[in-house]
Amino acid sequence: MAIGETKFAQEECKVVKKDPASNKTKTDNLKFTHVPNYFTPNFTPTICATDNVSKFIKVLHNLTPAGHGHECAAELYEQALQHEKGSFITSSGALATLSGAKTGRCPKDKRVVKDESTEQELWWGNGSPNIEMDEQSFKVNRETAMNYLNSLDKVFVNDQFINWDPENRIKVRIVSAKAYHSLFMHNMCIRPTAEELENFGSPEFTIYNAGQFPCNRYTHCMTSTASININLARKEMVILGTMYAGEMKKGLFSLMHYLMPKRHILSLHSGCNMGKDGDVALFFGLSGTGKTTLSTDQNRYLIGDDEHCWSDNGVSNIEGGCYAKCIDLSQEKERGIWNAIKFGSVLENVAFDEHTRVVDYSDNSITENTRAAYPIEYIPNAKIPCVGPHPKNVILLACDAFGVLPPVSKLNLAQTMYHFISGYTALVAGTEEGVKEPKATFSACFGAAFLMLHPTKYAAMLAEKMQKHGATAWLVNTGWSGGSYGTGKRIKLSYTRKIIDAIHSGSLLNTNYKKTEVFGLEIPSEIEGVPSEILDPVNTVMVRQESIS
Repeated sequence: MAIGETKFAQEECKVVKKDPASNKTKTDNLKFTHVPNYFTPNFTPTICATDNVSKFIKVLHNLTPAGHGHECAAELYEQALQHEKGSFITSSGALATLSGAKTGRCPKDKRVVKDESTEQELWWGNGSPNIEMDEQSFKVNRETAMNYLNSLDKVFVNDQFINWDPENRIKVRIVSAKAYHSLFMHNMCIRPTAEELENFGSPEFTIYNAGQFPCNRYTHCMTSTASININLARKEMVILGTMYAGEMKKGLFSLMHYLMPKRHILSLHSGCNMGKDGDVALFFGLSGTGKTTLSTDQNRYLIGDDEHCWSDNGVSNIEGGCYAKCIDLSQEKERGIWNAIKFGSVLENVAFDEHTRVVDYSDNSITENTRAAYPIEYIPNAKIPCVGPHPKNVILLACDAFGVLPPVSKLNLAQTMYHFISGYTALVAGTEEGVKEPKATFSACFGAAFLMLHPTKYAAMLAEKMQKHGATAWLVNTGWSGGSYGTGKRIKLSYTRKIIDAIHSGSLLNTNYKKTEVFGLEIPSEIEGVPSEILDPVNTVMVRQESIS
């Protein structure tokens, strides 16, 4: 076993509270019978020519071929349970896994190769998420990753698609060392049919995930033992020093932020659903603002929960699955997500009962950023294929930690561009390493961490499409009311759902509005099912002051 692998395995055991691995269980003695047809010994994937040839001993290639159901995950479950410490089946049937020391994204360790082309095209400098690295440093990290992967007795390879728009989908290949990562990406990317898989050909982008093994922090441009590197010219991504699966998903999202605008398609960090009459709504928001929860509505068709494209044909989901936060998850509040966590789903960094395997979603002893990844087909009202017409409503979600923003306000086009480029919200605990409580942050386009071009380019495209197709914009606060975090109270999810329902139905367009003095926001006077006194933040503060007096 490689030194790096041993180190991370030890970290996994220490991290988990209530980890059944601390006791001898029946799984220690299980022997797994693998289907020989799934194995392709000595198979070398067809990957674009590089300086390092893949010489994997055994490649488990597309263990979940052309499938969407429960039967597709069985082989990867067996691999994880047998070989990956901290992997267990929960009472709901989901695979519980651990990401080791890193339980969130590492934006400060993300690097993009700066060459003659990207120097002119990409957003660099102050405020940009794109930290530059040179070609030679990328080659060093790539060599490290390849050497580690080549040292293993097996690797997992997924061939899949991103973007449900058939005219603009991208072929991707993911090479990883862990069955859990393979199952995660099987869920999160679009799963090809048997015919598509047979004719897949060469990928347009490849991820090499050697996250168990650290990078050399003394390599030029490196600052820690974790590094996520994107090379657009070579069409490759290399991951070292972090096993957090979300890095793969968001790496592909960054890729789409580069490729799609070149085709005059707007890439969006948004959820998206559609009513029975074909009315589409986009939900913009950072992690923790409720984007996944609010776009997953049992009364509407789910197009997607996180990443989308808006082209001349309408909207399309980039992904084939959902990656939901599940801290404090309950069946009563989020039935759709709760029911989707079953056999085939991946649970990341959750705690569960040692004997019953029942997950305790309120337990944050590992991290606040507990996650569930499941195929979008696990949502009964998912729209397959995940495409829809042009949006009718654009909803900007902000988790305001200071209780300043109203629960909902209607925006004109200028205000929409301002709030879209500003991307104000609170950075919610657990979504990034080191964040323990909400704090104010500004993230351009509600997803600055993933942008490749300057924010104004995406904003201009959004304004053009909204004007052309007559979309209405709304600013919805899912954060605090009656005071800031620690003083006021978070707005009830039930109230926010009523607000969203009123937007979908069109009734919110037909009510009376008043303008706030400072921001000039238009606040509705009443919404069915929502207490009128909370609609204006000034009222909630005055009520609180009176109650204190």
